[in-house]
Amino acid sequence: MTSDRTTEVFAEIARSGYYPEIVADGLRDTLADERVLAFVVHHEPTFDRDEIRRHMTVLALTPTRVVLLHTDEHPPDDLLPHPYTSTTTEAVAVAQVRSVVVSRMVSAMSNRLEEAVLTIGWGAVSRLDLEPAQCDDPECDADHGYTGNVTGDDFSMRLSATADGGAAVGRLLEFARILSAATTNSTTA
Repeated sequence: MTSDRTTEVFAEIARSGYYPEIVADGLRDTLADERVLAFVVHHEPTFDRDEIRRHMTVLALTPTRVVLLHTDEHPPDDLLPHPYTSTTTEAVAVAQVRSVVVSRMVSAMSNRLEEAVLTIGWGAVSRLDLEPAQCDDPECDADHGYTGNVTGDDFSMRLSATADGGAAVGRLLEFARILSAATTNSTTA
């Protein structure tokens, strides 16, 4: 049985100081009273020409869904004449998750975990990587068309021990472990 981490995720959002009420409201609405089994809160600056904008991603796992929340700052535009914040949420049924990919980068010098990347695929977005096809004949100059791969790429998060702290990287890996277990149709409740 995985413990209820709902209180922890809301405390982490409050500690971030980044529009905590707006982020918490968006998450609360999307959770729909389900408990949180695992989560990652990632607050990061983005650079837009001469300005620094902030972005927050909250990733939460409930017994039935993966919940994603993105909050961004925006400059004035045609939509609104003043700077504004937007929050977007998405909920994906755990049963829809097709892949959980984890990449770990470990320093060869210290054997220390430096970064981790979590990619979750559920079939909504795919990346197509193409390259010219080749044949084995080095003298051949014929056009052999293209070859490539289609990769699920619905959501990706990269955390680094240097920028985000070792605890944040550990939390991302913990989230991946719990989500992987949930996708095996084992009981997470």
